[in-house]
This record gives sequence, C-alpha cells and structure tokens, in this order.
Amino acid sequence: MVVAILLFALIVGAIIVAVDRPKIPNWLVVGGFLGPVVLVIGGGLFYPALRTLWVSFTATRDALGDNGKKIINPSTGQVTKEDYFYGFGNYGKIFSDGALQKVLLNTAMWVILVPLIATAIGLVYAVIIDRSRFEKFAKVLIFTPMAISMVGASIIWGFVYDFKDPSVVDNQIGLANQVLVWLGLNPVDFLRYWPWNTFALIVVMIWIQAGFAMTLLSAAIKGIPDDVIEAAKIDGASGMRLFRSITIPSIRPTLVVVITTIAMTSLKSFDIVRTMSRSNEEMSVVANEFYTQQFTRGQPAIAAALAVLLFIIVIPIIVYNVRQMRISEGMR
Repeated sequence: MVVAILLFALIVGAIIVAVDRPKIPNWLVVGGFLGPVVLVIGGGLFYPALRTLWVSFTATRDALGDNGKKIINPSTGQVTKEDYFYGFGNYGKIFSDGALQKVLLNTAMWVILVPLIATAIGLVYAVIIDRSRFEKFAKVLIFTPMAISMVGASIIWGFVYDFKDPSVVDNQIGLANQVLVWLGLNPVDFLRYWPWNTFALIVVMIWIQAGFAMTLLSAAIKGIPDDVIEAAKIDGASGMRLFRSITIPSIRPTLVVVITTIAMTSLKSFDIVRTMSRSNEEMSVVANEFYTQQFTRGQPAIAAALAVLLFIIVIPIIVYNVRQMRISEGMR
C-alpha cells in the first residue's frame, strides 16, 4: 500500500511539473495522464482476454524427444507437456460432449427463466403495492434478499431444501419438506434429480433478483404522468387494459434494462451453483464449469473455450440493451 501511494504521488507530481513547464511537449503531458490507464487496461483486461482466446484454440499433449520417447522433467520427475494449436476442437467438444451439453442447457434455462420470472414478479408486485398503505414495508420485504450475498442466500435455501430419509428420521429439518409432511405428502430431495435440481437453484436467484426488478419498475411506474393515466381513464380504460396500454408502454425502457441486467447476472451465477450443487455436475452452468475445468480437472483449454463462449453469449444482450437505450433517448 505504501509503495502504491508513493508511486501515485510520484506520477501526480510528474504530471504537475509537466503542466507547469510549457517547454514540455503536449504529447508527453497527455501520455502522463493516459499512460498509466492504458497500461492497467492493457495488462489487466486486453492481454488476459487475448491470452484466454488463444488458449481456447490450443490443446496439451506429452512432449516427445527425437527418439519418440516422452520427455521427463528431471526436477519433478513428471512427463513434460506442450501446447499445440487445436483450432475449434475445444468448442466442438463443448457442443458434442453430453455432460457439457447439459451445462449449456442449464445455462439456457437460467438465462431465460430467471429474467422473465423475476421481472414478472417484480412488475406485478410493484403494481399491486403502488400507493398502498403498507408500500414501504412491502418494498423492504421483497428487497431484503438483495442485501444478502449469493453464498449466504444459497446457505439459507440449502436449509429450506434440506432432505432427510423418512425411513431413518421422522421430522424434516428443511422447511419445504416439512411443509410437504404437514400436507400429508412424502418429502422430496429437491437437489438430487435433474432438471428439478436446476429449477430449485433458479428459484434462489429469482428470490434475490425480484427485489431489484420491483425497485426499478416501481420507480418507473411512479414516473408515469398522472394526466396520461387520467386521460386513459376518461377514455374508458381500466384494470388490465390500462396496465397493457399505458403502464407497459410507458415503462418499456426500464423493463428492457431490468430483463437484460438480470440475464447477465444469471449468466454469472457461479456462487449459487458452487455452494448448492453438492458437486453434482448435472447442476453446473458455464460460469461454474470453466472454473471446474480449470482448477479441478486440469483442462485449461476447455475452461478458456467456455469463458470465451460466455463472453460471446453476453455480447448480444449488451448490444440489445444499448440499442434500446438509444431508441428511448431518441423518443424523449
């Protein structure tokens, strides 16, 4: 920390001296301002991105000597490895391997169901509590999960889904299964069978993101001019017609932002899956799988390909979001 502070002070001092001395070229002053930023962005963003892209096109094999025998590292006693260009082989494996196909399917379920359901719940909730007596309390109630970390939320829902074999114990610790017992039904291991275990994890993310959707949509609904609503009521609009013809079109830009933001958050759902999956590979998503491939299975090329694939999936969402924001600004 001390070194960083001294380095920062040195850079600022050099910039000040450069500005005060007119004989120093302008390009040098500009370089003093932009140079550190360019170095940080280049070394911390662009180089890792390009390195990941390159690794995704490579594979690893045993290094062989001139005699065709494997080369042994004398210091470690292990076979020396070498990387070679593999083209789109890693991407082909992702789309052809059964386990990785399930990872892609799980990711698709996350990115489709979470934004749609969380936004729908937030929108309905915002409309119902708008200008009600208990509006503040109701908003705090649904927004509270946003204040909990995803790992903490996963632990909480782990207790909710907890399952005990009814042939061994009489009482269930998990809230969900205890409710089923009270209803006269058999307890269920929610996190065991696919795809129900994936749906169970999706519920956790919806529980967290519904408050975010409600907050933004509630603010957008309150921003609708009262004279517009009154004019619609005079024309005979009420109930669902008012909601469909006035509320939805008026808050459409906010709806787009909410849906796309939650979709990108769902693509990064590493914490929930890692905490609740019990090492069950059937529940994995792309954000969790490239970590597993890199640090558990020792497959950096597959991990890099998954990371690149995740980036490619995010790009259309960002482009659509930016495009809708420009359309909204043009309408103002």
